[in-house]
Amino acid sequence: MLIRYKKSLEKIAMGLLSFMPEEKDVKKLQQTIKEYEDNENWLLYLWKEEDILGAIGVRVDDQEKKLMIQHITVNPSHRNSGIGRKMVQEIRELYSEKYFICANDLTNHFLDKCRDNHNQL
Repeated sequence: MLIRYKKSLEKIAMGLLSFMPEEKDVKKLQQTIKEYEDNENWLLYLWKEEDILGAIGVRVDDQEKKLMIQHITVNPSHRNSGIGRKMVQEIRELYSEKYFICANDLTNHFLDKCRDNHNQL
């Protein structure tokens, strides 16, 4: 299930985001986490089963009624088990009535893959 990021989960969230090639640099990763903490339009969710296994970050644009999935990552030892797809589906369930959900350059390929495999998104 998705849980909302909070400061006490910072190390876990940073660890998960660091699996994304664009977030490997520690300074960049710290800036990204700070943006999720300080910017009310940036929302980070963590995927929890028994442990926290993934993260999905979105940016809300209220003026254009868009929600952009800008980060999506799963612990490498739990990849290819549908967690990424489940996170996207829950974001859809939470936000699709109010926002058009789209991807950025980093997440576009994965969201296309989800669409191709399941025609749900």
